[in-house]
Amino acid sequence: MPKFIYVLFISTDWDFSCPGLLYHSPLHIICTLGRSVENSPPLIPVVQVVIVGPYLAILLFLFLIPLGMYSPCIREVGTLGPKPALIGHRGAPMLAPENTEMSFQKTIEHGGDGLETDVTISYDGIPFLMHDSSLRRTTNVREVYPNDTAQNAALFSWDALKELNAGAWFLKDKPFSCMGSLSRADQMQAMNQSIYKLSNFLRLADSQNKLVIFDLYRPPEKHPYRHSWINRTLEVILNESGIRPHLVLWLENDMRSFVHSVAPGFQQTMGTKAPVEDLLMDNIVKLNLAYTEMSSEDIRKYAEANITTNLYVINEPWLFSLAWCSGAHSVTTNAVHTLKNLSQPLFLMTPQQYNIMWILTDLASVLLISLIFALHWWRERSFSCCAHDGGSMLESGTYNKFRTELSNMPAVVA
Repeated sequence: MPKFIYVLFISTDWDFSCPGLLYHSPLHIICTLGRSVENSPPLIPVVQVVIVGPYLAILLFLFLIPLGMYSPCIREVGTLGPKPALIGHRGAPMLAPENTEMSFQKTIEHGGDGLETDVTISYDGIPFLMHDSSLRRTTNVREVYPNDTAQNAALFSWDALKELNAGAWFLKDKPFSCMGSLSRADQMQAMNQSIYKLSNFLRLADSQNKLVIFDLYRPPEKHPYRHSWINRTLEVILNESGIRPHLVLWLENDMRSFVHSVAPGFQQTMGTKAPVEDLLMDNIVKLNLAYTEMSSEDIRKYAEANITTNLYVINEPWLFSLAWCSGAHSVTTNAVHTLKNLSQPLFLMTPQQYNIMWILTDLASVLLISLIFALHWWRERSFSCCAHDGGSMLESGTYNKFRTELSNMPAVVA
């Protein structure tokens, strides 16, 4: 006959009115553990304090910290400055191929205040608009001049540059994910864009009374205009284009004193931060900087010296809102067509409105957390009651049978 071995664990902390170790149902085990805790020292309140104390401290910190935060868009009524001017970065590159006539026309159509571009000088001395050092990204140079695709753009003659298409890539590559779809007419126009001359660009800006700012690239070694690139550019601006000088934001730092002497009407613009005294000595009236380099305090400090600030490149409405609240005079953007629609900054509010918003949010959070704790307490209390009733049931039922069998057992084999 098979032998049944009963293994009996005896502990002073366990009450054998609950047979959790011999009958392995979950209720029996819960009962055993519960009664063991009942006979142990009261550690639960200490544990609760250790857990709940830091939790409440962190919660209080999170509730109060927003009330001490700063944002330039939290300001009193009537203290907001004018909306920053919008300067199209290479035109409107979300709507048309960058640095083409179509791109600048789109900026003008959508109410842009200025035009930004990049200027390179051809091998025969014609300044033209091109951002990259090579022609591969924005033209069909691979098809027209397959043996010269890696050549510097400045080493092409203007006659060679005129043969290139500067728009077809835009429809094929779609440089911006949020471009949207172009009309059939715009697609046809984009397909027929060519490289744009600086002189034509300046005439367009002057006819529409738009500011211009551009990065001027020095030609490479052995280029005929390597050492006269600034003189040649000035010649085109002053003698060939006819643009009014005050519309030109002159950014190039080389030979700045000479440029100011021959074109005193240019708005001298600096691309780096510097002490106010040094800027005034160089006749600087504007700073052109990345938005990450300037704070509202910096903008205010320079504005007090009549030096305005242009920030680049800002495309998102929320970022434009911060620039507006910080006091920026203008921004360079790819998205003139969207930023023009903002009539006031996002998140603009008075300090009183901000405080009320966060206080109401904190109160709602406190109520929600209190409700969660109350539901948890109610659930635990209900569970405790159910466990107590389950223990009584065991006393009157299954365990009585187990106790009778145990008392009649002749021996216990361990």
